Amino acid sequence: MNESQRKWWKEAVVYQIYPRSFKDSNGDGIGDLRGIIEKLDYIKSLGVDVVWLNPIFASPNDDNGYDISDYRAIMDEFGTIADFDELLAGMHERGIKLVLDLVVNHSSDEHRWFQEARKSRDNPYRDYYHWWAAEDGTPPKRWSFFDEEANAWRYDAPTDSYYLHYFSVKQPDLNWENPKLREEVYEIVKFWFDKGIDGFRMDVITFISKDLPFKDLPAKYNGNFVQYYAEGPRRHEYLQEMNREVLSKYDIMTVAEGPGTTVENVLDYVSEDRHELNMSYHFDISNLGHKDLAKKLMSPEGWDFLEFKEIFRKWDACFAEKGWGTVYLGNHDFPRMVSRWGNDSEEFREISSKMLTTFLLTMRGTVYYYFGDELGMTNIRFDKIEDYRDIMTINLHKLIASEGGDLDEFMESQKLIGRDNGRTPFQWNDSENAGFTSGAPWLKVNPNYQTVNVAAEEKNENSPLNYFRKMIRFRRENPVLIYGKSEFFDLQNKRVFAYTRELDDKKFLILLNFTDRAATANVGFDLAEARYLFGNYDNFDGALKPYQAAILEL
Repeated sequence: MNESQRKWWKEAVVYQIYPRSFKDSNGDGIGDLRGIIEKLDYIKSLGVDVVWLNPIFASPNDDNGYDISDYRAIMDEFGTIADFDELLAGMHERGIKLVLDLVVNHSSDEHRWFQEARKSRDNPYRDYYHWWAAEDGTPPKRWSFFDEEANAWRYDAPTDSYYLHYFSVKQPDLNWENPKLREEVYEIVKFWFDKGIDGFRMDVITFISKDLPFKDLPAKYNGNFVQYYAEGPRRHEYLQEMNREVLSKYDIMTVAEGPGTTVENVLDYVSEDRHELNMSYHFDISNLGHKDLAKKLMSPEGWDFLEFKEIFRKWDACFAEKGWGTVYLGNHDFPRMVSRWGNDSEEFREISSKMLTTFLLTMRGTVYYYFGDELGMTNIRFDKIEDYRDIMTINLHKLIASEGGDLDEFMESQKLIGRDNGRTPFQWNDSENAGFTSGAPWLKVNPNYQTVNVAAEEKNENSPLNYFRKMIRFRRENPVLIYGKSEFFDLQNKRVFAYTRELDDKKFLILLNFTDRAATANVGFDLAEARYLFGNYDNFDGALKPYQAAILEL
């Protein structure tokens, strides 16, 4: 291994915290910074290296903080800048780095820039956003993720114009064509780096360059607006400029949320010689099993395990020679890991949760692990739309209703993939509201908190929580799992994921049974000669038990 290629962010396990749902310190039902401060020792005990916080900046919360009204202030519900400073210091004292969310494809419509921009067509802030004059007719169709009509243009009467919003109507898109806007963004980034944070996860950063002048969607995209949005002509120019002006001056990590990235284009963002970002995460895995991706409808046949394996194989191969990848199975935009990819029944929840943890921590790439998954937290599966708080679910429900679509089918799909499944309050103990709050929680607590919680799992040496801690230690003690090359075996096996990791004189074989039945794999090695090192069962006898994970040294 070339020591010069080692980077702290390659070796990190990133623990993502959704602040609104982690720990409420003041009884208002909403998680906050002081709640995280209270639990810093718990976070330290996990063994993670980095914490990524979802947006904590001032926001009217149309999209739970992804609509920012002041990039230098803390959201009132979350606390103060003094609380943030204390949190950052507390993390650094414990050897934990802190990464924040940078949301600069769009701002809130309550941001001062937009409030000025909508006053007149010649306002100095007008060109901080994208506008279409009404006298020029109806603007070319643009699709919106969160709009009730799926329309990314919204008429604004004060200036008789339409403004562009790829997401909510309260999230107008920023105009990166304007060098003044870019300078403002870079100053915001500098502000937080100078405070001492350790990096940014960059929200939909692939969308920042727009297709000016706006025209009809080219036929070759076949209606795929997401891919079109991700191929703006100046996106790499902007990222290279940001790197040159700011990022390269600090020892930090950067990760792109990369809708529209593919194995064919991702190295343009993350290859070392491009001088853009450190890594990116794709959506191939989270999109698996959809019948209608735009309307978040799942296929009744479920997801294809062979396709699952192929997605991870091809993305691993992409970074074999240069660049660096990421691995994840859940985050704030997706459901609970064990409900989506494992088996959250009472019989198999714990063992399949451990198997998935083993999978994440034995793959090549920086590991992103979502808070609560270390407990094996599960989907809540709301029956009623009234229980949801997520703007995506609520507005898609309205859209499908307006079109006369099948709302029962939509609600069933949301039970599996709705974003609120991953946002229910963290389960600390078996007291009321799972110890998350003394008030009324902003989102209902999963009823299984009485048995699935930190307090219960701390006492159980074999709990998913303690397994997660052991697996992190095992990964750290074995650099082969971080930097080793990968080779995949028996890819047509419909039950088992099998691969090796090899570095210098070490070679590990990882066997993962993704089913509730015994299984074997054809890997071409004499397993009788292999040494069982680690896994979620006490031993390995050559055949994999239900949801067994086995790490063997060859």
